[in-house]
Amino acid sequence: MKQKIYRTLIELTNGPFTAHLIKKFTQSKLSRHLIKSYAKFYRINLDEMLEDINSYANLHTFFTRKLKENIRAIDENEDSVISPVDGVLEDIGEIDSNSVIYVKNKTYSISEMLGSSERAGKYAEGTYMILYLSPAHYHRIHSPINAKIMNRYSLGSKSYPVNRLGLKYGDSTLSKNFRTVTELEHDGKSIAMVKVGAMFINSVEIINQDREWNKGEEVAYFSFGSTVVLLFEKNSFRLYQEIPIPSEVRVGQALGQVK
Repeated sequence: MKQKIYRTLIELTNGPFTAHLIKKFTQSKLSRHLIKSYAKFYRINLDEMLEDINSYANLHTFFTRKLKENIRAIDENEDSVISPVDGVLEDIGEIDSNSVIYVKNKTYSISEMLGSSERAGKYAEGTYMILYLSPAHYHRIHSPINAKIMNRYSLGSKSYPVNRLGLKYGDSTLSKNFRTVTELEHDGKSIAMVKVGAMFINSVEIINQDREWNKGEEVAYFSFGSTVVLLFEKNSFRLYQEIPIPSEVRVGQALGQVK
């Protein structure tokens, strides 16, 4: 019953008209008056920001703010996989032989997430990692490893919440929401980086179109709270055991290593 009510409410509020209104407001001068209260409510560290809080023209520019140079230390181990975002490492586990993962007692199809069974097949029995960004987090996305870009594309149209309630009651949000997929290659191994749009605003802005990414390099940003899913091939990734689940992580923090 709770799931049905949740989905009905989200469907009623998550339409093109609502999304347009929210986007228009956050990019308006009027929204600038909410920046300080927003920062206070979410306890945002103002000392880390590249610009002074009074310099932002609207809520959108504040939300997509940059940080001061070198404020995040990037792990320098050649084979380490770093967190591409500031967020919460919500879950990590094994992709089963049918390219399916289980998150919060729900089933997600990797074939649906990536758009084809052929793309998903290479990650069967591999590892998945889910990183959630709340409205409080820094929303720029960075490369998790030194890699070549093998493919990039977008899927989906609407976006629903990807927070804990969304994962628990939503309809396969990680697989069905608007998402951009970047397939990376490091030392002959494939890594899929899926950037999942969140409720109302689908925007995932790709700002780095280079064919190679350096670890820690800024590559994209979200225009709203969202999620990044990392997929690794079988026997190609080892998580550092000292990281509890769930756990707050930051850009540049080593999460594990490719092998």
